[in-house]
Amino acid sequence: MIYNILHRTTYKYKYPVSVGDHVACLKPRSFLANQLLQNEMHILPAPRTMTERLDYFGNVLCFFTVQELHKELVVEARSKVRIDKSPAQASSASVPWELSMQRVAHDYSREALNAFQFQFESPRIRIKPEFAEYALQSFLPGRPMREALMDLTTRIYRDFRFDSRATNVRTTIEEVFKKRHGVCQDFAHVQIACLRSINLAARYVSGYLRTYPPPGKPRLVGADASHAWVSAYCRGAGWLDMDPTNNVAPSDGHVTLAWGRDYSDVSPLRGLILGGGNHTLDVAVDMEPVES
Repeated sequence: MIYNILHRTTYKYKYPVSVGDHVACLKPRSFLANQLLQNEMHILPAPRTMTERLDYFGNVLCFFTVQELHKELVVEARSKVRIDKSPAQASSASVPWELSMQRVAHDYSREALNAFQFQFESPRIRIKPEFAEYALQSFLPGRPMREALMDLTTRIYRDFRFDSRATNVRTTIEEVFKKRHGVCQDFAHVQIACLRSINLAARYVSGYLRTYPPPGKPRLVGADASHAWVSAYCRGAGWLDMDPTNNVAPSDGHVTLAWGRDYSDVSPLRGLILGGGNHTLDVAVDMEPVES
């Protein structure tokens, strides 16, 4: 499946901004199952400087500075991506989950060392006994890694309620776990905390999710969504993606943008401004399928 993706972010400020330094993480990663074909960035007002570099995790970051006086900032990323993946790719993950955990700790291969760094706490994710207790209801002794991971995904889907008003970017993972309400970002953080609390490597994945209109209705431009899910490492099978918000293993409707330890590593747009006061934020995403 090939998609044309438009991600438009609009900030409107109460007072003029004289200088803005920003970092955008809006260029999809490119790998075998998620091939980036084209990408371009349009910014208004036009930035004085704009450069790209890779971050520690291999994500592409765009640094730009706007020095023109402005009360509105529009950042538009246009990408074309070919997706070629399905849940069946992970069918080889039949190793007991305990062995997967132990192998990562004692394996010095490049792949395992890369995974090992995702076993620890990160700025937004803590390792706690209550997360381990919740995870172990799915990770029973000797249970295959993929089967246990899917069971945990399903339980989070059933136990937590999607509510866009229940949390914000400052809500802690402990609050989300207690209230059992939140959004995709929160559910991904909860699942990662559960996995890391039983010594499994798990990373946060940001991307896009294709949505479908009701039967008989046209596709609405801009109605698709930024999304987040989880990727857990299984020795011998690699990284296994799971989407606890929708209770699925991501397939050709999920486009990977970036990954890191948690949301703080891959936020789509962040920065510092001089002036502005209060502001409003509007984000619109469109995924147009152009070829199957």
